[in-house]
Amino acid sequence: MVKKIRCSWCLSDPLYIKYHDEEWGVPVHDDRKLFEFLILESAQAGLNWLTILKKREGYRQAFCDFDAQKVANLSDQDIQKLIENETIIRHAGKIRSAINNAQAFLKIQESFGSFDAYSWSFAKKRSTPPRKDIADLPKTTDQSDLLSKDLKKRGFQFVGSTMIYGYMQAVGMVNDHLVSCFRYQDCVHREIF
Repeated sequence: MVKKIRCSWCLSDPLYIKYHDEEWGVPVHDDRKLFEFLILESAQAGLNWLTILKKREGYRQAFCDFDAQKVANLSDQDIQKLIENETIIRHAGKIRSAINNAQAFLKIQESFGSFDAYSWSFAKKRSTPPRKDIADLPKTTDQSDLLSKDLKKRGFQFVGSTMIYGYMQAVGMVNDHLVSCFRYQDCVHREIF
């Protein structure tokens, strides 16, 4: 059996490996899934992504299976319950921002037809050069700067350029798999980037 070569950042935990192999960098065009990654990436600010992955199911239950309409309508009483919910990051500012961002998300859907159409307009096909080493991965790009700035203008919170670049990596707007990684080769071969 041939051993798969993966990006080195994911090797510390089986959950990380599963996420890397099945989700990270795969283009997402479903608005609910795009909203899910916005909530999760915003929650990650200042934390390790593995922490968020381990709490993902808690987020799914706490945030209405990532239904933006339902999240947008959460009340102050709901917020208090979320602050007490041990299955998520209990940061009041991040919880409130998720509700605020759901409201802004719905406005974008209304204006652009979908969040997918809006957000993917900031992506460039093959916009990143092949990465040979984890040290080659940027923290931000011109595209993440532009998307972050536009989201903030539209009222989003916890959407700095670094967070948005992580979002763009997660939803497949950029291919940051290392060239030695089997996923990079698979994605290039299928021309999804």
